[in-house]
Amino acid sequence: MISVLGAGSFGTALAIALARSGTDVKLWSRDANHRETMRNTRHNDRYVAGIEFPASLTIVEQPEDTLDADAILLVVPMQALAGFLAQHPTLDGHRLVACCKGVDLSSGLGPTGVIAKACPCATPAILTGPSFAADIARGLPTALTLACADADAGRELQQLLSTDTLRLYRSTDAAGAEFGGALKNVIAIAAGIVIGAGLGDSARAALMTRGFAELTRFASARGAEPETLTGLSGLGDLILTCTSDLSRNFRHGVSLGQGQEPDARYTVEGVATAMAVHKLATEQGLDMPITAMIAAVVSGKMNVNDAVSALLARPLKEE
Repeated sequence: MISVLGAGSFGTALAIALARSGTDVKLWSRDANHRETMRNTRHNDRYVAGIEFPASLTIVEQPEDTLDADAILLVVPMQALAGFLAQHPTLDGHRLVACCKGVDLSSGLGPTGVIAKACPCATPAILTGPSFAADIARGLPTALTLACADADAGRELQQLLSTDTLRLYRSTDAAGAEFGGALKNVIAIAAGIVIGAGLGDSARAALMTRGFAELTRFASARGAEPETLTGLSGLGDLILTCTSDLSRNFRHGVSLGQGQEPDARYTVEGVATAMAVHKLATEQGLDMPITAMIAAVVSGKMNVNDAVSALLARPLKEE
């Protein structure tokens, strides 16, 4: 049995995909009315419209109703993860798989670090990589990284969470997987700004390349293995998020580049991550110019035109 805590688009898509394979899945939403609607209609039209829930998917009332699962997927926003775990201490001692991307503003930790701090007896893991909820829910082929420092637990989770259409690649480098997934959102905002401001695809390609260098620099300084960053959870996710209009972070950047107010209805993890990473990079003396500019823009300290000009005015250097 698998439990999914969080019934937004990604959580619901994972629950549908796993239940479609015949696995018993419990899905929880924080909204009582939403839970009742899903239970009655067997759909989640709020986030994943038009896809019926498989028979083995059950809506539950409380996170504590999911503790009998072999794995618990935590599909809550990154900045809410620490608070959520503090509110539900009975999750400690279980195999907890983070399905969010970012860096916690308060602690500077990634998802598995937040889990380890809040639930010291749990087995933390992270599921991340290039994926859109709609593709997963529709049963389209998707490949992700499942990273867990405990190699034996990672093997078991890989078998448990893989389906005919959801292919998981295993890693013990949780730091590489989570920081790759976090930083790509920051670069995606920058890529969106480039396109929104009309700077062109050549500029976006350059931005993605230099952004990947920043991503690698930061993650390596936090203990990641460079090889991990060239895989699905780093480069693969970066390519998808910087080139698709389905990416919330990319769309956020496009709005900024066009001088428009971004859509506030959706969580854009790259905003908080940019500020958290910029703070950490400054403390560690890491050169992160793209991240610094995005942090300045999203915090209102610099406008887009000045940020672009500042990046273009940087001294010439070897690649």
